[in-house]
Amino acid sequence: MDNPQAQRTGANFYDGRRFDSKCSVGYWIKQAYQALQRSLDARMHQLDLTGMQWGPLWLIAHRGADTVAACAREAGIDAGAMTRMLDRLEAKGLLTRCRGTEDRRVVHLALTERGREVVEQIPPILAEVLNWHLRDFSADEVLQLLDLLQRFTHNEHSGDA
Repeated sequence: MDNPQAQRTGANFYDGRRFDSKCSVGYWIKQAYQALQRSLDARMHQLDLTGMQWGPLWLIAHRGADTVAACAREAGIDAGAMTRMLDRLEAKGLLTRCRGTEDRRVVHLALTERGREVVEQIPPILAEVLNWHLRDFSADEVLQLLDLLQRFTHNEHSGDA
């Protein structure tokens, strides 16, 4: 890729006077995310899920997110959107909701037996989709990519932009 900004390093990599979105890390992260979502949508279809619907099931089963607020916080989406997604998953018979015994305002989420069966089928699909997208990468490149993305994410918390 011809990148006129490629010679820059560190915090001064981009120049706002000559910004090219096609050379933007943000642009390519978004493109990668959308490609991954399309692949997940295609593969999760066999479980009658969308590429987004598997997430709350996984959060309930493996991250202890047992309320709408906890699922929304873990997924990084607003509670209203999470509620609508959980409504669809409940309609599919994958989870149930019950009022808290200590505080009736709190609604707890739990997987149904069918929901637990579906969650068990998710990891092989995730592995297959990720392996497909990483098929041209060496093991060292995958580790480097993970390191780079973790460092990129960590920088959010290490100072002001």
